[in-house]
Amino acid sequence: MPRVDLQSTSLSAATYQEQSASLDLEFRSGAIYRYIGVPAQVYQELLHSESKGRYFNQHIRNGFTYTQIDPARSGTARNSPL
Repeated sequence: MPRVDLQSTSLSAATYQEQSASLDLEFRSGAIYRYIGVPAQVYQELLHSESKGRYFNQHIRNGFTYTQIDPARSGTARNSPL
């Protein structure tokens, strides 16, 4: 799927890959994280949520394995970015 710009104070954009069930989230800080095993429904709910940041915190942040995919911006993360 293509990159989707988000109207959010904490998230800048999202890209979802259905085949691998991976969700890339770009934060306003510039950091980009890849969340693994994210169902397509969770991605759709994020896109349609009134508050993207709140949805992220409640349903994605601590619910999926992730890795930072843009190490040039702020190093490798082991914990959630927020």
